[in-house]
Amino acid sequence: MDELLEEGSQTAAPEDAPLQATLEALVYVAEEPLTAAQLAAAVQQPKERVQAVLDRLAAEYELPQHGLSIREVAGGYKMATKPEHHETIRAFAKSLKPPLKLSLPALETLSVIAYKQPVTGPEIMEIRGVQGAGVLKTLLDRKLIAAAGRKNVIGKPILYKTTKEFLLQFGLKDLSELPSLKEFEEIRRLAFSDTEPAPAGGAEPETVGEPETVGNLKDAPPES
Repeated sequence: MDELLEEGSQTAAPEDAPLQATLEALVYVAEEPLTAAQLAAAVQQPKERVQAVLDRLAAEYELPQHGLSIREVAGGYKMATKPEHHETIRAFAKSLKPPLKLSLPALETLSVIAYKQPVTGPEIMEIRGVQGAGVLKTLLDRKLIAAAGRKNVIGKPILYKTTKEFLLQFGLKDLSELPSLKEFEEIRRLAFSDTEPAPAGGAEPETVGEPETVGNLKDAPPES
């Protein structure tokens, strides 16, 4: 009975439940420990109330059914895995494939294929205005695109489409979840803002600037 009472005391009061959920989300997404003052400013609530909810949230995560914990680190709060699970997590992490990285030309070519598929190499080149045979080979090697037959025109060029691996890497259920062209253009603009622009014509190197790690297209900014 005492254990049940103790566990029940860690449950947020109805009026605190939304605040507790928000604090949990903030601590989860933050790369650096967040202080109670920072969190209070973020949620526009008194520091004392935020501190009390944080303490209750941390106590809740200490229960054995949670694999994560919320601990005070360097004066702030940070979410981390519990030490008793580190060996299992380390072994699992070693089994994972390294994050996929694409150059900006490859990302641009992939976007053309995603939105125009099935599409031929010459059509991609016409849209982008640069040669891209090397980039196509990279995307094929990484199984992000695949051949989808040949177009019934002179020369019968190969048609390209995206693959299941493309959906997995970008966290998409299906192609209907692709952001709009306007949203994708904003993603591309932001990606190019910190790099040198690709050559205006002719062949292009496979990598321009630092390669970009593939992100989740479902996290694209909303269309204004």
